[in-house]
Amino acid sequence: MNNSYDVAIIGGGISGSALFYTLTHYTDIKKVVLLEKYDRPATLSSSANNNSQTIHAGDIETNYTKEKAKKVRRAAKLIENYALFHNLQNKSIFECQKMAFGVGDKEVEFIKSRHNEFSEIYPELELFNKDTLREIEPNIIKTENGSNRSDNVVGSGIKKSFCAMNFCVTANHMIETSIFNEHKAIFNFKVKNIVEQGDGGYTLQADGHSPISAKFVLVNAGAHSLFLAHNMGYGLELGCLPVSGSFYFIPGNKLNGKVYTVQNPKLPFAAIHGDPDIVAKDKTRLGPTALALPKLERFKSGTFLDFLKISGIASGTLNIMFDLLSDSEIRSYIFRNFLYEIPSIGKKYFLQEAKKIIPSIRLEDLSYASGFGGIRPQVLDKKEKKLILGEKKIKSNKGITFNMTPSPGATSCLKNALVDMMEITEYLGAKINMEKVNKELKEDSLEWLID
Repeated sequence: MNNSYDVAIIGGGISGSALFYTLTHYTDIKKVVLLEKYDRPATLSSSANNNSQTIHAGDIETNYTKEKAKKVRRAAKLIENYALFHNLQNKSIFECQKMAFGVGDKEVEFIKSRHNEFSEIYPELELFNKDTLREIEPNIIKTENGSNRSDNVVGSGIKKSFCAMNFCVTANHMIETSIFNEHKAIFNFKVKNIVEQGDGGYTLQADGHSPISAKFVLVNAGAHSLFLAHNMGYGLELGCLPVSGSFYFIPGNKLNGKVYTVQNPKLPFAAIHGDPDIVAKDKTRLGPTALALPKLERFKSGTFLDFLKISGIASGTLNIMFDLLSDSEIRSYIFRNFLYEIPSIGKKYFLQEAKKIIPSIRLEDLSYASGFGGIRPQVLDKKEKKLILGEKKIKSNKGITFNMTPSPGATSCLKNALVDMMEITEYLGAKINMEKVNKELKEDSLEWLID
């Protein structure tokens, strides 16, 4: 058996799967292998249980700047085009309504101002007043006694959009359609060591498997990307703050689409939103909460020591945490989210958050979504003593690159894959089939990907 490949991709989530697809379909690279440590793809952040099931296009995410929204919109279009090209409607991609929702005079003015500003990027955006909201999302207007809520409210959104995705199903599709010729996916392959070879290339070692060699290695392993980078001496100035998100359910389809609330600009974590869940049928999901946990995987054991290795109690990490906690709003937010996780009292405190979206909710309607919610690795710059928001790439320029992709990493998976594809093909002297990229993803140039 020949275990030598041109490219080895570590990590079978949506990001690794997208790169596997782009390399096998859009380039002339002959041998690509995808390595996943679990027995199937997309069991962590890409699982439908562990993310918002949202294609983040930047139109309803109120923490996005205008410049970021422009980039995210184009990235989001890639994954939408992929799904539509492969006829994955109602399999992995779903069409529904979506909106950013403001409550109270201050938020209403913010939403109106943002709507006017962002309509230039999203001409399909509509501004929904209370009367319109009563028609299209009645449960965000109706109170428990059946009357209309008295708050000043407004929405900015789109009535019909391919904005919901099961990224696990998409990842599986990408992998299944990429296993042909000499391209392979190997599961239960947990990379323990990556050894640089003197004549170029790398050897990847895993217990119970023969070593695999590759000319180029791309690591798309979430927080473990940084762990593997540190093992090789890369990115030592970086740490990780793993933030877990949990959700609550209410019975029935109480929302017709995605309702996102206004983000507090001080908080690096998502504001809560409500969605009709696409895997838990006849349930509406509310969340996420946000809680820092000293582990790299939420529902898996054995990652506490990995966390200590890449972050530990270094002074830079402690300084960043101290700075976050020194702000009273952030401190209050963190304490509140800790309470949400306590089974006996959590939902009593979460109820007020939930009522902002659906004012008729009663305490007995809420149930903790056990087993739902994952971990996102927020990257820390220990040298500069600050939190790094967004994606982080560690390039060696020696044939190995490490990616960490917190939200909206799933939405941006194909954009990131195309960026990696350009790096890999340049390194290996391979060619890109732009005709096929354009046919499937509707992009006739990749220049916009170069910052």
